[in-house]
Amino acid sequence: MKIPTKLKHKPVIVSENYENVDGRYAYDTDAKGLSLGLAQWNDRGNVEISAKVWRHTGEKWSRQSEELPLHRVLDLSILICRTMGHFKEAYRYDDLYNQDKPIIDRVGLQGDAMNVEVCIDNEKINEDIKLFNQILSDDGELIAERLKVLSGMLKELGY
Repeated sequence: MKIPTKLKHKPVIVSENYENVDGRYAYDTDAKGLSLGLAQWNDRGNVEISAKVWRHTGEKWSRQSEELPLHRVLDLSILICRTMGHFKEAYRYDDLYNQDKPIIDRVGLQGDAMNVEVCIDNEKINEDIKLFNQILSDDGELIAERLKVLSGMLKELGY
């Protein structure tokens, strides 16, 4: 299925077969494609690149398609990596986190730091974190494959 090119987001680089590789949803997903392009919120003289997940209902392109600036995509990747690092050692805690210190890490970015922390405001955090951990474990192979590919590409780029 071809990604639309006449909408506000202007695709430049696309993956139009994303539905075949969408993790556990492969071949049965409404996420039909990914694109990197010119952001839909661009104003004259202020152009940004964004990443977009294109969703299709089977009849039309969905309003639930998501568009993110590239730095947010990378911030999500950082959040995923720090979360995975936490859960590798979380077995040490009865509730999979230190209740006295729910902040897992502070990742320095642009002169400040992004907090990575357990959401203790969630009233069911002790149940939800166990379920999260189980799903992270169940999806370990899917995630590890992508992280290995990403690691190799980052090394190629000199990072």
